[in-house]
Amino acid sequence: MLAVVSTLLAPIAAAIGYSCYKGRQFEATCPNIGELTDIGGYRLNAFHVARPETADLPPIVFIHGASGNLLDQVGAFLQPLEGRAEMLFVDRPGHGYSERGGPENALPSGQADAIAKLMESRGIKRAVVVGHSFGGAIAAAFGVRHPDKTEGLLFLAPATHPWPGGVEWYYHLAAMPILGWLFTHAVVVPLGLRRLEQATQNVFRPNPRPDDYIAKTGPTLVLRPRAFFHNAVDCTRLLEYVKAQSAQYSRINAPTVIITGDSDGIVWEHLHSQGLALDIAGSELVKIRGLGHKPDYVVTDVAIAAVEKIGGASRDLQAAARKAEQRLARETPAAPTDIVAPLGDPTGLAPPVAAEN
Repeated sequence: MLAVVSTLLAPIAAAIGYSCYKGRQFEATCPNIGELTDIGGYRLNAFHVARPETADLPPIVFIHGASGNLLDQVGAFLQPLEGRAEMLFVDRPGHGYSERGGPENALPSGQADAIAKLMESRGIKRAVVVGHSFGGAIAAAFGVRHPDKTEGLLFLAPATHPWPGGVEWYYHLAAMPILGWLFTHAVVVPLGLRRLEQATQNVFRPNPRPDDYIAKTGPTLVLRPRAFFHNAVDCTRLLEYVKAQSAQYSRINAPTVIITGDSDGIVWEHLHSQGLALDIAGSELVKIRGLGHKPDYVVTDVAIAAVEKIGGASRDLQAAARKAEQRLARETPAAPTDIVAPLGDPTGLAPPVAAEN
């Protein structure tokens, strides 16, 4: 009997050991560039760029999406905005190198409050808050809960409203007690590594993914057991959260821009982005033909123009969008007509290693 048990447990133990080894390797390959700040019993990690003397924009706070970390938004915006603004790139609670904090941080409202505390500790009184995908739900919660700190809101392919269905099975499994621990410690790493290349391609589809995207943004960090567990909990709770809270978006009165693509197979723009545009009075919806789920990388110029407009500059975002469409038509190969959302998940939360869903 003992021999049988040993035979069954040996491969599980080997898989757990492999995952621990790879987790340390992921961190060595993608070390923390930010700084951990205690915001009341736990530490939030962020990369802070102090306000330069040449700044012509208000402070900007960047919030990444599911399965991501702060490097994703750093890769998109740090260089183009260098010398123009104070910037705060945040690892959401439980993601990247941030600690999780209390149970309230399993919801966008709690994560918005955490970011507000971090802003206070950094001396940032008001900021333009930029949220991509899942980060859009947090940006919306921030606008509702912290209007005094909200200079404006920029939503990039946001996930903010109820959708039909739910999230994929592996999120539910990972969030379970006992079985979830076993799954995240023994299965996620080898499965995720096998799917990493295609998963990140899917996030950009139909637009091409930058060749150095994986190397620069560290999507493997989400494969670490604790990070994947927190990511799964976030994802499994999002639907009920937005069902209950999306009615509050009408309270937002800050300048708001929503940038979305008509070819986003991850988050359905007709539910989320158009829903936000209806909910937030005075908001501007910028819909771009041929754009997928990564406006932060694919139409960075339009996103920066939106920040400029929120900051008070005169910018024709619709004209900028039409110009971007012409460029995308030249750069993006025709996509097969049978492509659907990765794993059939319309929420923007699949596949499990997608680096910013």
